[in-house]
Amino acid sequence: MIKQNDIIGVNDIGLKPDYKTNVAEDMKMSENIEIKEVNGVDFVRFQPKGVCCKLMQMRIKDDIIEDVEFVGGCNGNLKGIGILIRGMNIHDIIPKLSGLPCGSRPTSCPDQLTQGIQAYIEAKQAATVS
Repeated sequence: MIKQNDIIGVNDIGLKPDYKTNVAEDMKMSENIEIKEVNGVDFVRFQPKGVCCKLMQMRIKDDIIEDVEFVGGCNGNLKGIGILIRGMNIHDIIPKLSGLPCGSRPTSCPDQLTQGIQAYIEAKQAATVS
């Protein structure tokens, strides 16, 4: 079970308890991404694969990363990534971080972050078409 103090947050703000309990009921997009819109802000939870980080949580408004939190993984590195991408357009993040390996692994936390962002973009596009 993920505890609040396991979350590595840029602002150490955490998510409100009602978000944690309602997100799966509101909008579960696939087995590894969930999105909930609250007052024009999308709260995104992405479960990465093949890396030490077990959960990535993002707040996105108008395609801009407002905040990102990581559960597990390399504390300092992920805090740094979070600080660097805060305020960035999601479409600018993908080409910069996509495809980065971690040691002998074919993927990394930054690469998984881009996969989560790409899944978010695809889910939003699918919801717009529907």
